[in-house]
Amino acid sequence: MEKREDGRDWAYRVDPYGFERPEDFDYASYEAFFSRYLVVLTRRAIKWSKLLKGNNSVQKSLKVKRYIRKGIPSEHRALIWMIVSGAQANMEQNPGYYHRLLEGEKNDKLVEAIKTDMNRTFPDNVKFRKTADPCLQHTLYNVLVAYGHHNKAVGYCQGMNFIAGYLILITKNEEESFWLLDALIGRILPDYYSPAMLGLKTDQEVLGELVKMKVPAVAELMERHGVMWTLVVSRWFICLFIDILPVETVLRIWDCLFYEGSKIIFRVALTLIKQHQAFILEATNFPDICDKFKQITKGTFVTECHSFMQKIFTDPGSLSMATINKLRETCREKLLSQG
Repeated sequence: MEKREDGRDWAYRVDPYGFERPEDFDYASYEAFFSRYLVVLTRRAIKWSKLLKGNNSVQKSLKVKRYIRKGIPSEHRALIWMIVSGAQANMEQNPGYYHRLLEGEKNDKLVEAIKTDMNRTFPDNVKFRKTADPCLQHTLYNVLVAYGHHNKAVGYCQGMNFIAGYLILITKNEEESFWLLDALIGRILPDYYSPAMLGLKTDQEVLGELVKMKVPAVAELMERHGVMWTLVVSRWFICLFIDILPVETVLRIWDCLFYEGSKIIFRVALTLIKQHQAFILEATNFPDICDKFKQITKGTFVTECHSFMQKIFTDPGSLSMATINKLRETCREKLLSQG
């Protein structure tokens, strides 16, 4: 797209969350999508306002689950995430805890590791730049340092900086971001970020098993060329699709993740693979397969977040937590036996 001459070019180059749009950003198709999506957003906002009726709380129910699958309006997103994830209850039960963590003794090694990653976190986001006022790097640093001292078994590992960064962009609140991070790492994503990352490795293997069941031709291709799942999907899991899928799509996925738990990650992954099965099967060698997996996370299919979210609940077919837990058990045992 040509540089706009109406003084709006900077605003167009930066999205509502502060991310700079890439040089090759397709403004025309995005604007066509967004004008349609705006109608959906307006309709959903009215429904959510009626649901909340000014009392700022919701109870888990089939209606709320349905509403969340159709997207939480940005003005209510932080509140709903806090409630449905249990983060709100934890924060209320532990008043002052977050600030005590920040004031307490610090582990120098942990602090150093976090400091090292500060400038690497969202260099393409204007709100995280040192020149920004306020600069969100300070908030991010506090949240990660507090969390590392709260959950010593995990401490800090790369990937957590991006997740905490997104939480800060949405909640605009340091303490709420801390408790949401705790909900994700402590409860929703079992053992993803511990030093051995056993939960993460297990879930990548689980995805492999699910692909065998639901998209066998792709599983066969991967096996034939000796491509391990971790090579193509580890960042999907570690970063919960941050920097993989468009921001709006990631937020819609997280809406469901906070309510329904980790099986949403499998639904998204399976939908991406199933939808692009023919394209992936064109691959004839190892690097080709890796490249195809990079390609399938781009384009209109993932940008159009509303239709994409409808697809994740239909395309993969039934996917019960019981199935996932059974697969987790066998995959974990297999990994442990391999040492």
